[in-house]
Amino acid sequence: MKIATYSLQTSFTSLWREKWINILTILSISIGLSLITTFLMLTMSMDSVLQRWAKNFGLVAYLDGEIGSTEENALKQRFSGDADIVEVRYISKDQALKELQQTLGSNALILEGLNENPLPSSFELKLKSSLLEPEMVKRKAIEIEQLPGVDEVQYGEKWLSSLYAISSAMKIGAVVIGCAIFIAITFITYSTIKIFFYRRKEEIETLKLLGATRIFIRLPFLLEGLIIGLVGGILSSLVLYGIYSFTSLKVVEFLPSVRLFMADLPVQVYLIVPLAGALVSVIGSFIAVGKIRY
Repeated sequence: MKIATYSLQTSFTSLWREKWINILTILSISIGLSLITTFLMLTMSMDSVLQRWAKNFGLVAYLDGEIGSTEENALKQRFSGDADIVEVRYISKDQALKELQQTLGSNALILEGLNENPLPSSFELKLKSSLLEPEMVKRKAIEIEQLPGVDEVQYGEKWLSSLYAISSAMKIGAVVIGCAIFIAITFITYSTIKIFFYRRKEEIETLKLLGATRIFIRLPFLLEGLIIGLVGGILSSLVLYGIYSFTSLKVVEFLPSVRLFMADLPVQVYLIVPLAGALVSVIGSFIAVGKIRY
């Protein structure tokens, strides 16, 4: 109990005495954590877009113009029995023409001169969301295209590949940037605690002569690092909340499409960021106080 009381008093006294260094350290930690959390927000938003889009993603299998109803029914049964396909929708030639006319609207007059319906029948096939990786979808499309009666399969290959490439790159970037920032925060805290240590070197030597234990000497420095990281993390959470609130309330008014790219931010994030800042700062402090030798 005495050790804890002494450590807390010493920590707060040192933090106040070296307040300008601590303010700079806290701001540096806050900026680093804000950068990584903002990047994580963007990554989460991209994943959210990908998941929402995946729910409506599917293949369109266009049928041969000479295919009969028997072959169409056989294909429908084949698709319905496929474990990778969760929904099958048949679109006849007449239905496809009506949908095209509705899409064209007032420009549908260009279709009036046609003597016959040029559109093929088709099946819209919705795949499992767990299968929506470019290579897996491509293999499935090739497999379906080889079926008798299927003329062509389309699914937006370039769009799917680009979206997954961006998502993967952002995830890798988040890991790399996160590691770099955490190392930087550890080094910042390490340097700050080392400065405190050297400025209190005479006091530490006196404590050694009086028989103070290692934990008695080191604990105040660890608490200082903990407090610095925790405060920096809290500031980062406030910045994160401000950015998210401003984007969702103000930016959306001018750019409504931004809402499509915004993921719901879990409340736990605002708690995790301060804890992460505290943990990394304690690690830096622990490395710094390891320099204290007997």
